[in-house]
Amino acid sequence: MSYELEEEESFEHTLLVVREVSVFKIPPRSTSGGYKCGEWLQSDKIWSGRLRVVSCKDRCEIRLEDPNSGDLFAACFVYPGQRESAVESVLDSSRYFVLKIEDGTGKHAFIGLGFTERNEAFDFNVALSDHEKYVKRETEKDAGGGESSDESHINIHPAVNHRLKVSIYQLLIEIY
Repeated sequence: MSYELEEEESFEHTLLVVREVSVFKIPPRSTSGGYKCGEWLQSDKIWSGRLRVVSCKDRCEIRLEDPNSGDLFAACFVYPGQRESAVESVLDSSRYFVLKIEDGTGKHAFIGLGFTERNEAFDFNVALSDHEKYVKRETEKDAGGGESSDESHINIHPAVNHRLKVSIYQLLIEIY
């Protein structure tokens, strides 16, 4: 039984793979409004490689990996309801984000993440949103005890001996 539990806990679902992303060392936030990628220098680029967004039960992991060896460079953990504290969009571009990465001992750092294409950044946002929706559905399903599936079911079959009255109006079209 414990083997099944371990197997269930280790189940991962890959939501997105992006072949090429860039990681930047970013300066401290200059305003309370947010980060601006225009302040990041190309010389501050510290890494480039593959990004994978992986769903692990209720947690979502953003993994930055070496494309050849698969070695992990950094990981950002997005817990339910905490997306804004783990992944932040920058103010001046739709292709750049700030990730909060942790080393496992409680220490964390903020790094800049850049996509080469706008559609890759869009897909990244969609993957995170899809995971949030999945977790919300699972939480509601667990809390409701399965009753929500009965409420969402629509019965389209009429009852026995039930009359259905349909009125059809004749349309007259005059062509001049």
